[in-house]
Amino acid sequence: MMDNSGQISAEFLFLFGVLILIVMLAIVFISGENELNTAMAAARSGVMEGIGTSSSGIYPEDTFRDYSKSKESLLTPYSVEIINISYNDLGYDVNYDKNWIQFNVYAKTDERFDSQELVSIGDRINYNLRKSLALSFNSTQSTNKLYNPVFSPHYVYTTANVKWI
Repeated sequence: MMDNSGQISAEFLFLFGVLILIVMLAIVFISGENELNTAMAAARSGVMEGIGTSSSGIYPEDTFRDYSKSKESLLTPYSVEIINISYNDLGYDVNYDKNWIQFNVYAKTDERFDSQELVSIGDRINYNLRKSLALSFNSTQSTNKLYNPVFSPHYVYTTANVKWI
């Protein structure tokens, strides 16, 4: 008679090895997706902060001085509605050795602003978006004072001009 006692152990080890391999492959995929989910959450938070501070007329002193001279309508409270926040994967960036992600913000306002004023509002929104990303990934030391670009372990982030609808 043949002894079959070792057969179950070998099958168990084979199954366990395959499961470990599948889990390791899944972790690589999930970690990249988790990083993008974190970035999107930070982007939404930053956009909301940007809208809140700029639409309330809360600016740094130098910006307030500049707006007092040329963009007085931005000093009074106004309303901005965010329609959509999305990102595009622009592929691999050889300069940074990471994938390049560009955020796009779509917004609208019922107020009558000229194109320069809309650009200023959009710049404030994008600044806060990038700042929130830098704080989320703890990469404030590796970027400039405008937080452009922002780095995470696998990606480099930038923003496109806010598109007004």
